[in-house]
Amino acid sequence: MRHIPDPLAAHLASDATTLCHAWRVTRRDGVVLGFTEHDHDLTFAGTTFLGASGFSASAAEEEAGLPAATSDVAGGFSSAAITEDDLTRGRYDGARVEVHLVNWADPSQHILLKVQEIGDVTRDAGQFQAELRSFASRLGEPQGRVYGRRCDATLGDSRCGVDLSAPAMRAEGVVVSVADASRILLSGIRAVADGFFRFGVLSFLDGDNQGQRLEIETHAVKDGLLEVTLWLPLEAAPSAGDRVVLTAGCDKAFSTCRTKFANHLNFRGFPHIPGTDFAYTYADGETLHDGSALFK
Repeated sequence: MRHIPDPLAAHLASDATTLCHAWRVTRRDGVVLGFTEHDHDLTFAGTTFLGASGFSASAAEEEAGLPAATSDVAGGFSSAAITEDDLTRGRYDGARVEVHLVNWADPSQHILLKVQEIGDVTRDAGQFQAELRSFASRLGEPQGRVYGRRCDATLGDSRCGVDLSAPAMRAEGVVVSVADASRILLSGIRAVADGFFRFGVLSFLDGDNQGQRLEIETHAVKDGLLEVTLWLPLEAAPSAGDRVVLTAGCDKAFSTCRTKFANHLNFRGFPHIPGTDFAYTYADGETLHDGSALFK
């Protein structure tokens, strides 16, 4: 049961109250920010909560047990608070949010209502809306491994074992031009096999997009340059001369693991599992059903 401090309890029992909400946001990089719906800054719990920041909260319902409850906060972009660039770079993804109820006339009277994390964020015309998820929502996430034909490791992690820092696994180039928000033309990339960087990562080493990592859909040689197509469009177009590095990709198939990376002994999938095409077939007198390996 939540304990309400006596001074705050007395204020709640009074005929008129001076209450507001405050949010203490802790990003994954350790940056702590405070916001309140009040029109003046409030300071308590070692944090200054910015007033007039445009923050407002939606209605929320609380239930007993462990429901995966959600609510929303909305606001406008501000150079003194949350910037559009911060959201674009994912700096608020999964951030911890502490929701406080506070007496703005006496900020020492406050209580922590709940702790949530930021989920989906939408942006439109200088405004944003962020979903606040309870930690109980993690109970609905898949846990453990899934039996499937394809590998469930991430290329380059400890389970995979491929060294992506090896020169053969990466290539550095320079932006020549931008065809559109999803296609970039690069120079300086050595000759590679078709599809070598497909499902890989393009990382910016400098420029306005420095530090961004974007997934590669496909690539092709065009007029002596390498045209890279990204799965998601760029928020800010890179400039000619920006340096990038391309990292090899993997489609999680056993054949790719064996021929492209010579890493089939570390393959983390189950290529011998029959697929639905086999499961729904029937005995026709010609197909072999003797229990032997389907994939070699």
